[in-house]
Amino acid sequence: MQTDWAALFFTAGGRLGRTPFLIGAAVLIVLGAIYEAIAGVTLHWLTGWFVYPALIYGGACVLSKRLHDRGKSGWWAAAILFALVAVWQPPMNPADVLLSLLLVWAVVELGVMGGEQGTNRYGANPLRAVVA
Repeated sequence: MQTDWAALFFTAGGRLGRTPFLIGAAVLIVLGAIYEAIAGVTLHWLTGWFVYPALIYGGACVLSKRLHDRGKSGWWAAAILFALVAVWQPPMNPADVLLSLLLVWAVVELGVMGGEQGTNRYGANPLRAVVA
């Protein structure tokens, strides 16, 4: 199975299987963690305006395609990304606990459960091409 890396991070249409989703999500989370670890306060303020939108856009694309594979609207990616940004630092208040629960749902829904069988309104099953 060939993964189009540019399409993975820069297009939100179509469907995405679990393995490419998990790889894409891991790449984005690791890049975000590395940036957080190496950027000092000044560098963070200067470059964060470019780095974070790029990471969020890539995350929205990866999440949208995986949500499509599960038969759900890609707009759910906005809620998932909001929750991730809100609890990136250690949770501090009761709302963070609720957002953490949303992230647990997202991990199970997108990282554990299989996609819809056959073609859905978002396109053909991404695994069908590999099997055929």
